[in-house]
Amino acid sequence: MLIDSHCHLDRLDAQSGHVDDVLARARDAGVRGFLAVATNLEGMPALVELARRHDDVFYGVGVHPMQILEREPTLEEIKDCIDRFEPVVIGEIGLDFQADEQGALRVPREVQLTRFEHHLRAARDAELPVSVHTRAARDETMDMIERHLDPAVGGVLHCFTEDLDMARRAVAHGFMISLSGIVTFASAENVRALARALPLDRLLLETDSPWLSPVPYRGRPNEPARVLEVARVIACERNISLDEVAMQTTANFHRLFRRTAPAHAAAAHLVNT
Repeated sequence: MLIDSHCHLDRLDAQSGHVDDVLARARDAGVRGFLAVATNLEGMPALVELARRHDDVFYGVGVHPMQILEREPTLEEIKDCIDRFEPVVIGEIGLDFQADEQGALRVPREVQLTRFEHHLRAARDAELPVSVHTRAARDETMDMIERHLDPAVGGVLHCFTEDLDMARRAVAHGFMISLSGIVTFASAENVRALARALPLDRLLLETDSPWLSPVPYRGRPNEPARVLEVARVIACERNISLDEVAMQTTANFHRLFRRTAPAHAAAAHLVNT
């Protein structure tokens, strides 16, 4: 049993066919859970409706660091959104300081920092984990996490491609590390080294679909079924069975995203009925 811990199901219809068909193909490949992260607050009703139709789909609330907004949500507006939609994670949030060819950032640095802080504080108050995007912002990302988030709340650095020192710093603060299809790329020996070095009980699997298709699907839209290729490479790098990778990363997922755990889901069902 595999779980795709980070995918953009709301982006799949246009690129990979109807999302119901995408999910069916993933289930046929052994994927039994999907965490659909948000990139903005306006799209939340559609994510909630998708999860309502599929018991194995969970969702997050948050604004991506690269999302251009006319007006930034306040801390209270983010908290209200969390209360209204009851997500399992705050994300996808974070920092992206990768400049374009002209040296400009898509979203100004100070805007990103304030946005990230508001989401971290909301996650801390709601006692919900976070799913963090980080690029060209190693120290800033960790400084913000350590300043504003309780290690008991925790989170995940998604689609991780940074160095082992940053990964260990995150793990020390209650985080997990998620590896994507990049681990299959010939040029990504650094990511395979992470797959070997990090404790298995701190790893998650993801596709980040519809982007980052793994080998042998490069050049095609990605989809959750291909999280199997990520698991295969990790198993090979660690010289363990695919079943061990699947079982441990699934347990990790439910441990971090507590609202997805079977016991919690059963209790929520009883309350709602």
